Amino acid sequence: MEERLVSANLMMEDHTVELSLRPRYLAEYIGQSQAKENLKVYIEAAKMRNEALDHVLLYGPPGLGKTTLSNIIANELGVNIRTTSGPAIERPGDLAAILTNLQENDVLFIDEIHRLNRSVEEVLYPAMEDFALDIIIGKGPSARSVRLDLPPFTLIGATTRAGLLSSPLRDRFGVVSRLEYYTVDELSFIVSRAADILQVQIMGEAAAEIGSRSRGTPRIANRLLKRVRDFAQVRGDGVITESLAMEAMRLIQVDPLGLDQIDHKLLEAIIKSFRGGPVGLDTIAAMIGEESQTIEDVYEPYLLQIGFLQRTPRGRMATDLAYRHLGFTPPSEAST
Repeated sequence: MEERLVSANLMMEDHTVELSLRPRYLAEYIGQSQAKENLKVYIEAAKMRNEALDHVLLYGPPGLGKTTLSNIIANELGVNIRTTSGPAIERPGDLAAILTNLQENDVLFIDEIHRLNRSVEEVLYPAMEDFALDIIIGKGPSARSVRLDLPPFTLIGATTRAGLLSSPLRDRFGVVSRLEYYTVDELSFIVSRAADILQVQIMGEAAAEIGSRSRGTPRIANRLLKRVRDFAQVRGDGVITESLAMEAMRLIQVDPLGLDQIDHKLLEAIIKSFRGGPVGLDTIAAMIGEESQTIEDVYEPYLLQIGFLQRTPRGRMATDLAYRHLGFTPPSEAST
């Protein structure tokens, strides 16, 4: 699968830029107003009681700021944060090594927590609930269990697939927040803020133009801003205007709704070859040369979200909205 500018997944090029663009405190954090207001109260209460914050579960689509928010929580609490991911913790001993190195009230952030090994998850339960580790020493008849006390800590788990979390693990989180897609206004503000940090001059209309094509995701907005900045420096005078932003988007093939050439290819395959569907997922995959799992996990969610695609028991169908967006006459209008 080729890397797409409009993919919400983290790419290599995002690492260095995202670190400099990420807000560090709740006052700087744009969007997610409900989650932000609740967290502000929980954090303040924990600080007043001098206790560890309840364990926090952040879930939602990729690129919406789960990692950023976890670092903000640690900054607001004034404690250290240790970052790891579910697949990186292979054995219970790996988790024990991390937990025993935490200081009182520290934050442990586990990204992709739904991918934790089941044996590791079993060790995590008493650590979350009782701040204790049950370690088995020795083997066979001489094996014995030793309980190690841990300092109080806050576990922040992030996942794009909350449904894959086991019930026992999910029930141990005191604070559960779903991150929603951002509005165009919020994304425009994020683009303007990022441009200031990158020392690029941008017009308000241009920021709105980039924000409207970012699929509700700050990570995509920042990535598109970087590409438009290149065009402004090479083909303009360094200032990002609305016309320059639109021309850059045309050249990198991102349309006004944030669809790229692969989205167009998928929809056109359904409309042109199958009269709008229904058509099976495997058939679409064969036509556009992609894995069916990739189409289902990467390409379809946004098309479903904006109402361009429907999943039916008989297969995928393109909607009237998709027909009109691509310049075709919908079957419902053609028959009248």
